Amino acid sequence: MSIAQNLLEIKSSLPENVTLVAVSKTKPVADLMEAYNAGQRIFGENKIQEMTEKWQQMPKDIEWHMIGHVQSNKVKYMVPYVKLIHGVDSLKLLKEINRHAVRWRKNINCLLQIHIAEEETKFGLDEKELKELLNSDEFKSFTNIKVIGLMGMATFTDNQEQIKREFDHLKAIFDETKKLETSNLKLETLSMGMSGDYQLAIDCGSTMVRIGSSIFGNR
Repeated sequence: MSIAQNLLEIKSSLPENVTLVAVSKTKPVADLMEAYNAGQRIFGENKIQEMTEKWQQMPKDIEWHMIGHVQSNKVKYMVPYVKLIHGVDSLKLLKEINRHAVRWRKNINCLLQIHIAEEETKFGLDEKELKELLNSDEFKSFTNIKVIGLMGMATFTDNQEQIKREFDHLKAIFDETKKLETSNLKLETLSMGMSGDYQLAIDCGSTMVRIGSSIFGNR
């Protein structure tokens, strides 16, 4: 099937309240344009330099999401155009995003990454670190960022029960954190689920899925 056919099939299977981020990392602009011409407007990239090059070449009504691990020294390159930064996992990174957002007189939306997988390799905050970050005076002092949700990645495994347990855990953290609300914290988005597990993630309460290979084919 073509990229457009894959995309339309996936979109037709998603509930109305679930946002689809087409993960387009490493894919050429021609592939992204095929998805764009089929109606897709939200693309996720994991390298700032690659995302910036695509932003420069492509239509300006696209929402660009940074879904990879963010290095503080690269933040400045995406601030002019990025719509949502997914993998924010430290106060230091939030501070850097806020600093550049102030310079550009922009407000930038972020998702905090929570470590739910049993693998050690995944980035993210644990529950204690999340609470400490959100309750810190420094976080409350940031004027130009807004944390609009949480995201997390399940363990890479065929064990569906384990994946469900990890997604349920993140949904519970999300529901608990949603009770807190400050000027720069208002949780609306729960981003979990990728090509292999997005249906299960939606069943567990995900409102945003990141799908790459099921749209664009394997890398």
